[in-house]
This record gives sequence, C-alpha cells and structure tokens, in this order.
Amino acid sequence: MQGSRIAVTGASGLIGKALVRSLRADGHEVVRLVRHPSRAGDEVEWDPRRQYVDVAGLVGCDAVVHLAGAGVGDRRWTPEYRREIRDSRVLGTAAIAEAVASLDTPPKVLVSGSAVGFYGDTGDRPVDEDAPPGDGFLPGVCVEWEEAAAPAQEAGVRTAFARTGLVVARHGGAWGRMFPLFRAGLGGRLGSGEQYWSFIALHDEVAALRHILDTESLSGPVNLTAPEPVTNREVTEAMGRVLHRPAVFTVPTPALRLVLGELASDVLSSQRALPVRLLESGFSFAFPRIDDAIRAALRQDV
Repeated sequence: MQGSRIAVTGASGLIGKALVRSLRADGHEVVRLVRHPSRAGDEVEWDPRRQYVDVAGLVGCDAVVHLAGAGVGDRRWTPEYRREIRDSRVLGTAAIAEAVASLDTPPKVLVSGSAVGFYGDTGDRPVDEDAPPGDGFLPGVCVEWEEAAAPAQEAGVRTAFARTGLVVARHGGAWGRMFPLFRAGLGGRLGSGEQYWSFIALHDEVAALRHILDTESLSGPVNLTAPEPVTNREVTEAMGRVLHRPAVFTVPTPALRLVLGELASDVLSSQRALPVRLLESGFSFAFPRIDDAIRAALRQDV
C-alpha cells in the first residue's frame, strides 16, 4: 500500500501514536479521527458516543485502522466504567463500520482493534484464532466489539480484527506501569504467577498491523501476540534479569482483589494465545522472546 491515505482512530494512544509515526515515515498520508472539531488538515471529527463520523474526511482513504477504546486497566470496574469499556468499543466500531460502508468508494481494508481477552481464561491450553469466545465480561465485550464491524463486512470491505495481547512498551499500557516498580526493586509476581501472558513488543504490534494492511489474504480474527507466551512468573524473572533488579515480591490474590476489584480477574486470568494466522501469512517477529521484547522497550525501538 505505497503512498496510501490511511485513517486512524485512537491515534493519541500507545499503539496509535507509534503506528501513525511509522506510516508517515514511509510516506503514507495519515488522517487522525479526533473527538473535537477538526483544527488541522490531518484531522477528521468523530464522536463514538453519538456514533457520528464526518464521512467526508474518509473520502479517498485506502484503509482505516480503528484502535480507539477506553483503557481496560485505567480505573476500577465500577458499573459505570464497565459500560464505558463496552460502549467505547461497540458504539465506536459501529460508527466507523457504518461510515466506511456509506462511502461510494469504500476503503479496501478495515483493521479493527480487538483483544485476546476474547478467549477468556484458557489456563495453560494454547488457543488460536479458531477458538470460541470465553465466558465473562471481557469476552462478551470482545464478541460485541467484533460483531459491530458487520456493516463494513457486508459492504465488501476486507475486515480484520487485531486481537492484541499485552503490549511491551516503556511508556503506556500495563507494561508502562510495571517498569518503574521493577526499576525500584519492587516488582514481583501477581497471584500464583502461573497465569499465561500473551505479550507482543510495540515494534512487532505496529509491524503486524501494517502486515495486515498489506496482506490481502488476512481477514477475520488475527492474534497479535508473540509466538512464545510466557507465565507471569517468567515475566517477573525476565524483568528482574533485564533490569538487573531483584524481583522477589509477591502480590497475593486477595490483595489484588481488594485493590483492583473486578479488574483483578483480568490480571489473574490466563491466555495462551498463538499468532497462527500471522505466522502462516509470512509475518516475522523481530522480538519473539520476552527478554528481547523488554530490551526493545528500553531502547524505544519504535
């Protein structure tokens, strides 16, 4: 997709910023969907709550990457914030999909964000994109999130769902919160530490999104996770090893539930997701192992 015009939602987030920077560095024109009246030539107004998109701003786009959504770990899961998590994804995706479908010449591809939370708690059982959804709040949100893209699919737009794992980055996301703790020697495993974390380096996350844009054979769910998921215990050991800090603390499960409320269930759940479709389509990970991903984050490779 050389010299393409690409629209991105969530462009101010961890992944969105890195993706926009990468696309522009390679000469693509990027338009950012923003939640205020456009003030620059690269801005298009939208409001996911009202399911409004300034459709004129999408005219001529070859692709849309939809990454917007309230942070799952940003606050305690009160009933109000659970609704925000769900609505920001489902209503926002519906608005984008309907806007895309309404265009006389729709974009060739819509890459819509999703998450490995789709699979629920899988224990130590590996799962790929053919696995069914799990039970609980987050799997239910992911199902609705992906179903909301139906208008684009029905309009014949190639639609892929980027089921992303935990992004290893120095700033932002769950890992951005962990780095200061481990640097201070206060890092440790969470609960039993036996739960699997499906991670991906930020560099590989951006490269995988771009690979999906460029690969016409990819549609439907695509796991954006490194090929070697690791347990929380192994993450803890790797953080201590790379940062040269002790990582001996343990946060007991009852303490996590007290501090995090329902969010603790997500922290303690185990997802051993494998990127089968990415690998089958020829994608190559730059940082497939956890130590390498942590070192890449420290170097700010993206």
